[in-house]
Amino acid sequence: MPELPEVETVRRQLAPRLTGRSIVEAGSHWSAKFTPATAATGAEVTGAGRRGKFLLLELDDDRQLVVHLGMTGRLQVIERVGADDPSPYRRAWWALDDGSTLEFVDVRRFGRIRVVPRDDFSTIPALRHAGPEPWDPDLDGPAFKALLDKSRRKLKTQLLSQRPIAGVGNIYADEALWLARINPRVTRLSIDRATALLEAIRTVLERGIANGGTTLRDYRDAAGETGSNQYGLAAYGRAGEPCRRCGEALRSAVLDARTTTWCPACQRR
Repeated sequence: MPELPEVETVRRQLAPRLTGRSIVEAGSHWSAKFTPATAATGAEVTGAGRRGKFLLLELDDDRQLVVHLGMTGRLQVIERVGADDPSPYRRAWWALDDGSTLEFVDVRRFGRIRVVPRDDFSTIPALRHAGPEPWDPDLDGPAFKALLDKSRRKLKTQLLSQRPIAGVGNIYADEALWLARINPRVTRLSIDRATALLEAIRTVLERGIANGGTTLRDYRDAAGETGSNQYGLAAYGRAGEPCRRCGEALRSAVLDARTTTWCPACQRR
C-alpha cells in the first residue's frame, strides 16, 4: 500500500498540473467508495496537499477532494476527454477545463474517495485519529514518546496504527526500526530511543521521497513511472539476507498480522 513517500511524490507531480484548473465534469464507478468523486464537479482546484497517506486536493469552495490510493490505486492526468476510451480499471475521473482528465485507476478497488468540508475528517476515521505529521515542528522526542506511551501494543503495530505518527506503513516502519536499532516487538522506549526512532522515521521517509517512492509491485507515480527506493531497502523484504550493518541474517515473522523483518543482532529486545 502506498505510504507517505509515494503519496507525497504523486502530490508534488500533480500540484502544478492541477492548481488553477476547474472540474467541468466527473464520473465514477458505481461503488460508494468512488461515487463521491462527482461532488467535486464545478469546483476549481486551488492546491494539492497531503495528510499521512491521503492526498488532499483543495477546492475553491472550502472543501477538499480526499483520495486514498489503497493498494493498487493510481492518479494520472491524461490528454483526452473524460468519458472517452477509459481504462477498464478506472474508478473515477474528473474532466478539467483545459481538455485533460484526471483519472483514478484502481485494479483491486481498495482505494476510496471523499469530498469533505476543509479539514473536517469526521467521516474518515483513519484521518480523524491520525497522529502528527513526521515533520510537525511540535513533534520532538519527548512528545513522540508520550504518544507511544498511550498504547501497550508492540512498537511496530503502534506505528502502523497511524496514531503516534502519520504516514508510516509496513515498509518504512521496518526501515526506521532497523535504522534506529530498535526491536519491533518492544512496547516501551526511553526518551533517547524515542528521539532516535523519530529521527530514523524522518530519514527513511525523506529518502523514500527523494527516490520517488518504493515500487514492489503496483505503485506508479503520476507519470506512470516506478520509484527506485526499493533498491536501497535495508530490512523490508530481505529476510534471510545479511544485515547491511553487521552481516547477521535478517529474520522475519508475522507480528499482529503484518510481516516484519529485523536484525536479531542489531535490534535486540
